[in-house]
Amino acid sequence: MNSDLARRHFLQLFAALTAVGSTATATTATAAVAAERVTSEGGSGRFPLVSKRRAATIAVSGGDHPGVLRVADDLRADVERVTGIRPALVVDTIPAGDVVLIGSLGRSRLVDGLVAARKLDVTGIAGKWETSLTEVVRTGGGRALVITGSDPRGTIYGAYDLSRRIGVSPWYWWDDVPPEHRDELHVDPGRHSLGTPFVKYRGIFINDENPALGTWAPRYFGPGHAPGHPGGFTHEFWEKIFETVLRLKGNYVWPAVWGRAFAEDDPLNHATAKRYGIVMGTSHEAPMMRGIEEWNRHAVPAVRDADGNIVTPGHDPYGGTGEWSYRRNPEAIRAYWADGIKRMVDEDFEGVVTVGMRGNGDTRLPDGDSIELMRSILAAEQEVLATVTGRDPASVPQVWTLYKEVMRYWEKGLRPPDHVTVVFPDDNWGNLCKLPDRSLPPRAGGYGLYYHFDYVGVGRNYKWVDTCAIANVWEQLHQAAEYGVTRLWVANVGDFKGNELPAQFFLDQAWRPMPLERLPVWERDFAEQNFGRRTAVAIAAVLNTYGRLQARRKPELLNRRITLDGSTIVYDDKQTPFSLVHYRELDRVTEEWRALGERAERIAARLPAAFRDAFFELVLYEVKATANLYELRRAEFTNIFYAGQGRALANDLAITAEARFADDLALAERFNTQVAGGKWRGFQTQPHIGYGDVERYGPNAPWQQPEKDNVALPDEIFPPVQRITVSGPAEMGVAIDGSDQWWPSSSDTAVLPEFSPFQSQPAQFIDVFNRGGQPFDCSIRAAVGWLVVTPGKGRVSKQLRAELHVDWSRAPKGRTRVPIVVSGAGRTVTVEAVISNPDVPRAWREGFIEANGYVSMEAEHHSANIAAGDVKWRRIPGIGRTGAGMKPFPVTAASHEPGRGPRLEYRMTLLTPGEVTVWAYLSPRAAVLPTPGLRYAVSFDDVAPQIVDVIAATGADHTGMNRQWERLTSDNVSLTATRHVIGAPGPHVLRFWMVDPTVVVQKLVVDTGGLRPSYLGPPESKRL
Repeated sequence: MNSDLARRHFLQLFAALTAVGSTATATTATAAVAAERVTSEGGSGRFPLVSKRRAATIAVSGGDHPGVLRVADDLRADVERVTGIRPALVVDTIPAGDVVLIGSLGRSRLVDGLVAARKLDVTGIAGKWETSLTEVVRTGGGRALVITGSDPRGTIYGAYDLSRRIGVSPWYWWDDVPPEHRDELHVDPGRHSLGTPFVKYRGIFINDENPALGTWAPRYFGPGHAPGHPGGFTHEFWEKIFETVLRLKGNYVWPAVWGRAFAEDDPLNHATAKRYGIVMGTSHEAPMMRGIEEWNRHAVPAVRDADGNIVTPGHDPYGGTGEWSYRRNPEAIRAYWADGIKRMVDEDFEGVVTVGMRGNGDTRLPDGDSIELMRSILAAEQEVLATVTGRDPASVPQVWTLYKEVMRYWEKGLRPPDHVTVVFPDDNWGNLCKLPDRSLPPRAGGYGLYYHFDYVGVGRNYKWVDTCAIANVWEQLHQAAEYGVTRLWVANVGDFKGNELPAQFFLDQAWRPMPLERLPVWERDFAEQNFGRRTAVAIAAVLNTYGRLQARRKPELLNRRITLDGSTIVYDDKQTPFSLVHYRELDRVTEEWRALGERAERIAARLPAAFRDAFFELVLYEVKATANLYELRRAEFTNIFYAGQGRALANDLAITAEARFADDLALAERFNTQVAGGKWRGFQTQPHIGYGDVERYGPNAPWQQPEKDNVALPDEIFPPVQRITVSGPAEMGVAIDGSDQWWPSSSDTAVLPEFSPFQSQPAQFIDVFNRGGQPFDCSIRAAVGWLVVTPGKGRVSKQLRAELHVDWSRAPKGRTRVPIVVSGAGRTVTVEAVISNPDVPRAWREGFIEANGYVSMEAEHHSANIAAGDVKWRRIPGIGRTGAGMKPFPVTAASHEPGRGPRLEYRMTLLTPGEVTVWAYLSPRAAVLPTPGLRYAVSFDDVAPQIVDVIAATGADHTGMNRQWERLTSDNVSLTATRHVIGAPGPHVLRFWMVDPTVVVQKLVVDTGGLRPSYLGPPESKRL
């Protein structure tokens, strides 16, 4: 069987299986479904969409929903994009011959006629929510490819599904993705349905849109309709958003809020949403269908007497006194809310109403957090809804989003009316804050989720490029789904463009949650959707690696180190978080990014020219720009480090850092002026390098984005690079691996990190550097021949690095100290190498082995995975900062007593008896369940397990956003420790026990006394 035919059979089988339900909760329209496939060849039963230079006519009913009439025209345009042939469109008739009939049940008389004539069976979709059906049926004059839906959006999704299958990417406009040209398009026979969506309302939040989207949109779409306010967010702009959301099978939008008012910036905006079939909402800070910007535009300042009473109330038909306070200004606010609901009724658009109240400007209420006050606010909103709509408020879809401080109302027992959907947020960094208590009765309004791919706030804004790892997103969304969060999902996608991959993944999961095993297939399909089959596997691999590397730390945080000084958290915005001296960490991570950038460049060179703009927008820019930023930071911080030691090489690194800054600007300039003929001019304007410069940007600089000025190049790099004066005669300096000191300046003995035959790093190094202006000759000689120095001598203009290896076949057993004499420029420095060559009995050699004072293990590399009943640890590839993670499944499992739950075992040989510390690197999760905290347990051998409450140990408050939480989310890891006593050297077994089901363990490190500070932890130890 050839590969194409094999793939086709696989896809047909997969579709047939998954149509029945990819998860226990997925719903489908029909019991027996065949895969719909579009091919370039005709065949028995296939429908000729385009054949022999002729396209099948598209037919609609004039009485259908405007969104259906519009999508029919989109399908015509999509067919033309692929084949160059535009189908004809007819209304209210089914012509003879082959025809594509698009219509909604109960709205299209053409479809209803086929149903009445029993030519189309819709029993599998009738009465369902947003469910489509595509089937070829016989008509009086020929055949019809019928695309219908249980409601208009179901029909729209069916039409866009055909567009995607003929090769039109949902991102064809936003990322200039060209379809592959095909002369013929034939649709396989059979019934096909996308099924019924798992989540009812699925959407996006355009937010934090300045400066990128806010700069580009006014240039592309022109001025707005509110004098004195930003333009660009016109109905033409929103048409592009709405179309793409529908192509991604979403249905719900929160509009932009930064100085923008959706209803006022263009009076056609709400009508456009209605015409497209989009459900409108408002963000967590904007109750009753009115953005806070409307209040700010219309409110008139209040005048108060000495007692604080309003004596001169302002008046505006849309605003109030100017004080956003329900306690002190309830009448004006109720009137303001009533106007928002009245507008929804008068304009008859579909909406989900936000209830509750937060402070003006995405803050907490100025009135305090009294439960009684919030209870009165919720009650007043129900009264307004009843009065204005004339309906039972329970019939109006509503949400209350428990964002930040609002979660505390829920924790204190406040509950909104049962028909209100309660939306649980993440912590702004992709970690869920709360899940429903499954022991309680279900809510009529159900539960929702508010998730972030973009954020403005402490510990630092992240707005520049996509930084999500879909493995982490999958794990959190899967957990939400399994706990019954199914009514509404909305994701903050920032500028929209730039977060395409996570936005599509989020909406795909909301439509039908996919199993973990499908993640690689999804990544490949995303690449194939946008770049074709030939390069899909290679591009998917680049995107997967990109997401894993980005998940280590946001690019905006590459110049912030967060450490613990006792119990105090210390922030330093002039340091790299990656170690410059231990485990070559900064070099290693930078080289990983450099290699990824080169892989992406090689793919770009192989792509047809037509795809290169799209590849730059969707892949190459974010990969190359981030790799370049790592190169900049390595040069910058190495420069600062070297300048402190007077190394002549420091000035070269300053030049390198500035060159990488110029490359950063050049990549942005290419995005803004060259890609797609300059279509995206002004879009790539997000600052990402100057964070933390308090002197220049003020007290919020550590977390708020810097505003760039037109200044000299070096001034934009923070902390600034340093230049030193290098002149005079040669002066030798010596630095060694694993130390921030240099010799002969230091009075300490220069001792290299321990050499071991079991270490994962094969070599150490010695740097011989020049502090003067003249070159010199140097020699580096070890006292024994089995300690190999390469090179052993050389001429030092600025710096020479010598690598040291041990010939273990000649090295003596036991512990040996070997002097290494470094000579040059009239100086001599002696460096000591410590060689540990233990005589480890063969019987001990099992599992990991200690070297350099630690054992480091990726959690996935366990010796045994032992279940407890039906609960077992499961590997999640790519969720860890340095590898996979392990998590108990099913995620709804009950908590277990320490020592009785499922466990992971790690066999190891420890050579150092006494007290050891086990560091657990965990994903930074909150206590989302009603259990007390978030717990795991650790034991050695047969000793009783030690239980750890992660929340108590870290002190992190995911809803209050305290400093402990800032540290966890910035570092993207929760690091906790237990201490154990090892009685004797030899083989031992570390056991990691599940207590609560939501723990994700990434890595375990046993410190036997030699662990050195680093961001990612030491490289993994050897396994024997």
